[in-house]
Amino acid sequence: MCELFGVSAPRKMRLNPLLDVFFSHGDKHPHGWGMAFFEDHAVQLEKQAVSSTKSARLREYGSRPIRADQMIAHIRLATKGDIEYENCHPFVREDQTGRVWTLAHNGTIFEGENMDPYFYVQDGQTDSERILYLLVDRINERYGETGYPLDAAARFRVVDDLICECAEGNKLNLLLFDGDYLYVHTNCRNTLYRSERSGGYVFCTVPLDEQKWEPLPLYTLLVFRQGELVYTGTDHGYEYVEDPERMKLLFLDYSTL
Repeated sequence: MCELFGVSAPRKMRLNPLLDVFFSHGDKHPHGWGMAFFEDHAVQLEKQAVSSTKSARLREYGSRPIRADQMIAHIRLATKGDIEYENCHPFVREDQTGRVWTLAHNGTIFEGENMDPYFYVQDGQTDSERILYLLVDRINERYGETGYPLDAAARFRVVDDLICECAEGNKLNLLLFDGDYLYVHTNCRNTLYRSERSGGYVFCTVPLDEQKWEPLPLYTLLVFRQGELVYTGTDHGYEYVEDPERMKLLFLDYSTL
């Protein structure tokens, strides 16, 4: 599958040591890397459809100090979609109010008829990108109903409802940023961890150093603002358990593309 990395903190921290370890896992996740940094509601996006361990661009970027208080990173092991830029995470999409949403996903959507229509309009071919299209459409629907941009609580309810709708039968480990808040969710045991740093949190698929890391709670969306937990979502109870045979069939399908 893929690996996720994210930060929510009240002040910028130096991330080079953690990102060096994270991107060293690119040998086992060789189909692309990406990073999204957030400053004043703008997104700086860096990604490539090559292994992070073989990217001269990433080496040059990492040779300078990397400091952030809010960011998302991803390395890709493809299960759906070609090895190309359009299929690399994070994905970015703007809603009708001008708010920019950024998503990175570790998992696979096996049950997702509500996302199928987006296959014909998305830039790439991944089910992960379709999650973002569906979410932004739900945000736009609510905006159309009220005529006002959604406040933080309303945005949280839309995301929480969508998580509960999509979690059954699917691996839904994700990091999502709406310009102000970082949404974090896992429904697969011991596949997303957090570590307290600089008054906030670093999130990652696997622990990256010897400091304390704890698994995130299952089944429940958590929402952070500048390192503080501000919303806790519905306990939907849908745990995803890896099925090796099902994944084998998925990889075999991908290898014939």
